Amino acid sequence: MSEIVYEAGCAVVRPGRDIVASAAEDLRAELKKVMAQGPGALTVDLAGVGMIDSVGLGLLVAAHNTLGKSGEKLRIRNTGSDILGLFRTMRLDRHFVLEG
Repeated sequence: MSEIVYEAGCAVVRPGRDIVASAAEDLRAELKKVMAQGPGALTVDLAGVGMIDSVGLGLLVAAHNTLGKSGEKLRIRNTGSDILGLFRTMRLDRHFVLEG
C-alpha cells in the first residue's frame, strides 16, 4: 500500500516499492482513487523504487493521459539514475514533469 499525502494542493503518492506487474493493480487502484477526487496535480514519489517494468511504465503513462484530460501533467519525483535513464530512453522525460 502506497503512502498518499497532500502537499500544497498536490496529491503525492509514494509507492515505496518497485512498480512492476505484481504490484501494478494495487498502485493502479490507488492512483485512480486519488485522481477521482478531482482535478489537480499528482506527483509520484519514487523514493524507495528501484525498478519499473513495462507494466509499471504503462501505468504511469495511463495516469499521465488521464491527468492530461484536465490540463495537468504527471509529476515524478526522486528518480534514481537507472529509472531516469529509462525515462530518457523511452522519451517519457518529454511528457512527465521530472522533479529532483
